[in-house]
Amino acid sequence: MKLLIADDHALFRDALVQYIERADPMSSITLAKDFHQALDILEQNPHQNLVLLDLRMPGMDGLNGFKIMKERFPNVRVALMSGLAEPEDVEEALKLGAVGYFPKTMSGKALLSAIQQVIAGKVYIPEGKCGEKFMPSYYADDVDIKPTSHSSNVRSLESLHLTPRETEVLSFLVEGASNKDIARALNLQVVTVKLHVRGICRKMGAKNRTQAALMGKDIGVVAVSEAG
Repeated sequence: MKLLIADDHALFRDALVQYIERADPMSSITLAKDFHQALDILEQNPHQNLVLLDLRMPGMDGLNGFKIMKERFPNVRVALMSGLAEPEDVEEALKLGAVGYFPKTMSGKALLSAIQQVIAGKVYIPEGKCGEKFMPSYYADDVDIKPTSHSSNVRSLESLHLTPRETEVLSFLVEGASNKDIARALNLQVVTVKLHVRGICRKMGAKNRTQAALMGKDIGVVAVSEAG
């Protein structure tokens, strides 16, 4: 496998390289010590199986650096690493196209397994303390979500300011499609669909996907099978 590891902590970077090379002697690993060097490397060789990108690395400016990388290299699979990250940051990164989040506290064995999973096409979200999920709501199909607005304020689809992808997902919710069905139809990971559903619910002031679907019907959202 071909990896680009972009991290400013030399000790962590070198230890990770040693572990990966012991597990997979055929791997090809390129290193970058800051964000701009990572971009330069991708300009010269964008054909990487995976980029491991430190969220707090110099030049990153939080998620802005990740957004820049995805805009310039949309086909490159990027997973974020950090010693400390808020679930909200990870959620936003996944919605923007990240394929996973790897805490630096992971063991070498767990990290290698996570790398193999995302290279195989999956999205990786870690487990937290005592085995609970880092973001547990993304593993349930219809979880109650604390709304950030009131449903009475939803007067039209335009007033929600949904992203194009969220609008697509909402039409599937109105259809009654499951997360798996939506993922299959839109060529997304199930966990990514759940992230979009969560964003829709927040913007609509809905407690869960069922309420969001009903509210969508009320404001005239057309089920996907009836569109066109």
